[in-house]
Amino acid sequence: MSLRDIHQSRLATNGIELNVAQQGEGPLVLLLHGFPESWYSWRHQFAPLAQAGYHVAAPDMRGYGKSDRPQEISAYNQVEVMRDVIGLIPALGHDTAVVIGHDWGAPTAWGCALHYPEQVTAVGALSVPFMPRSPAAPMAVMREVFKGQFFYQLYFQEPGVAEAEFERDIRTALRKFLVLGAGETDLVGRPAPRPDGDLLSALPNPKVLPAWLTEADLDFYTAEFERSGMRGPLNYYRNHDLTWQLTAGAPQQIRQSAMFVAGAKDGVIAMAGDALQKLPERVPNLRINELIPGIGHWTQQEAPAAVNNALLRFLADVSKVTKSAGSTS
Repeated sequence: MSLRDIHQSRLATNGIELNVAQQGEGPLVLLLHGFPESWYSWRHQFAPLAQAGYHVAAPDMRGYGKSDRPQEISAYNQVEVMRDVIGLIPALGHDTAVVIGHDWGAPTAWGCALHYPEQVTAVGALSVPFMPRSPAAPMAVMREVFKGQFFYQLYFQEPGVAEAEFERDIRTALRKFLVLGAGETDLVGRPAPRPDGDLLSALPNPKVLPAWLTEADLDFYTAEFERSGMRGPLNYYRNHDLTWQLTAGAPQQIRQSAMFVAGAKDGVIAMAGDALQKLPERVPNLRINELIPGIGHWTQQEAPAAVNNALLRFLADVSKVTKSAGSTS
């Protein structure tokens, strides 16, 4: 795989600058990464989409990689993150975009479609199905559901704690965390951390990486997080309630053409079974809804061929719908 045709530059949007990787010409497809990743998590998608006639762009989200890293925790709420993404569309020379997200990028993509329907013509998500705004503040619910248990999102809430654990040895921490979420790991058989424990200490340090993650890939991620630190990425988890407050009255359905793909062994899918079941009614124009057997959380990295196939089918379908709508106007 060659990355030499992918070009990076910093673009101004929403009062900050984001580093954006780009390739190709045509309709804009924005790819949004999750935690703890970077634009590089979409490395397998650039060439196939660009060759199919799309302008592919993947930012380092705020707080990551070479992008700006606002200091305030509240700066990482989803309303601000969505504004970053929507501001990239004109910055990249377009009026509209198809927005696809993975992990934290998935709720951002869903949110962009929900709140900016004029700019987001179609939407896709990997790993995290659409969930409308809950009637109750999410942190109180989360603390009640996981009372007396270790849950990583609760562990991430205290500023500085998870940062210190990850940053003691970024490479080892990433190695453990990425392999933990992969399809090769038996999450059901893994002992749960103590309620007062940390995330990584009890995890084995894998001697051999899975085929989808090379030492060179790990080198890239390690260098990125040694540059950026973990504060910004972890701050996304610290804004559940603020995002909830700022999105009162949000629509409950996604109206655009949409796609959803996840790994059948993704731990998120295990937790979000109800959301997956209700996805077709919450996203009535869902064109693709697929689980990839044997694949874990890092969908587009673990199964690039299957994801690319789904993306290309979806984009071709969206193009047909757009042309059909244009011909009847």
